[in-house]
Amino acid sequence: MGLTKKTSWSDLLRKEDWLACWIGFIVILVGCVSVLTGWFDFSALKFSTWRWGEKLSEAAAAKTVPLGAQLVSWVFWRKCLVTVLVLGILFSIGVRLQGERVKRFIPAFIVLFVLSIVVRLISAEFTLNRYLEWAFWALIVGLLISNTVGVPAWLKPAVRTEFYIKTGLVIMGFSVLFSNIAKFGLYGLGIAWIVTPVAILFMWWFGTKVLKINNKPLVITMASATSVCGTSAAIASGAASGCKKTDLAMTISISIIFTILMMVFEPLIIKATGMSALMGGALIGGTVDSTGAVTVAGSVLGGEGEQAAVLVKMIQNILIGFIAFFVALFFATRVNRQEGQKVGASEIWYRFPKFIIGFFIASIVASFIILPLCGADQVSGINKVLDQYKNWCFVLAFTSIGLDTNFREIAAQMQGGKVLWLYIVGQVFNIVLTLFAVWLLLSGVLFPIPHLG
Repeated sequence: MGLTKKTSWSDLLRKEDWLACWIGFIVILVGCVSVLTGWFDFSALKFSTWRWGEKLSEAAAAKTVPLGAQLVSWVFWRKCLVTVLVLGILFSIGVRLQGERVKRFIPAFIVLFVLSIVVRLISAEFTLNRYLEWAFWALIVGLLISNTVGVPAWLKPAVRTEFYIKTGLVIMGFSVLFSNIAKFGLYGLGIAWIVTPVAILFMWWFGTKVLKINNKPLVITMASATSVCGTSAAIASGAASGCKKTDLAMTISISIIFTILMMVFEPLIIKATGMSALMGGALIGGTVDSTGAVTVAGSVLGGEGEQAAVLVKMIQNILIGFIAFFVALFFATRVNRQEGQKVGASEIWYRFPKFIIGFFIASIVASFIILPLCGADQVSGINKVLDQYKNWCFVLAFTSIGLDTNFREIAAQMQGGKVLWLYIVGQVFNIVLTLFAVWLLLSGVLFPIPHLG
């Protein structure tokens, strides 16, 4: 494919999408070298779970670490320094290559990073960590600032939601292993890969034709979040469709609220109906949006239920890149195409979000190169390191969304409650269809019941 006048080879070093790929690849490469050689510790900062007013003796039994003990640890400050230097330097280079002033970005980034530390600290508290993800608190912290004292002009150079999101998704690609398909075989594929596209198509039809929501990027972002895995899918589809920050913030907020409700009540309903742990876990994995919430909800059903829930969700997560690809293609050729305009291959390439390529490359490298050569334990170790860098990118992004969002703008996006109805009806359809697939595949009526070891 030749380059059009709209693109050039210099885009590889000055466009945000490509820079997100390079930054993500650098983090992945250094993370791999760190774990595989053991020459240095590349671990990013992570708060251990803590409780208010907790003593050391109490913490040992609860498997938590008092906050005070974490803050006085030299390991904490070393990892904090490594994290801010790695991300600060890489994003500063990215900002400079885009032709902007690094002197304005660096102090603003440091303050944004401090705000992100506050977010991670809050979300690590024992009770809050169990029920609410960091994405919720990142939005809250940012929204409180933007809707009270306001965001100062000197902080705005660091508010780069898309840049952080795209980089985090490239890093996340390394954790999406195609080998997970084999662990649950055709059962997982039937539950995760058939139901999910159907649910997305239903929500698209319901949102655009029945509810007549004109904001199509919002509809597809909400559909992806509901049908795949909440935050991550919303981020990917939102970027691929050109979704506004306020739309993304609202989608994530609604998804988080209902995820909490489903995480608490779905296991109780499953147990009350006498559904098997295997079927119940698969249902949870296919319908509860957040991976963390899936694990907690599945654990209520026991070991087999938790394993089934996690496997279905992991298989479903592999769809993130594919969904984002088709969303980008659909919006380039159908939704955003002007009447009478011919959209050729070069135009599609120009509009296509390049960070999705980075996501796929990272996934392919992990699945077909690193995993066969180094083994599952090494890949797991690498992902433990990369997962924190991904989380920091996402925390920076969601704090930025909050800083860039006004409550009145979110209220205006609700369109008289239509958006809420889109989620509720779509989620009910998703649950019913997933339940049918679970019964068809795992009840033993048509197929032998698999045994998870």
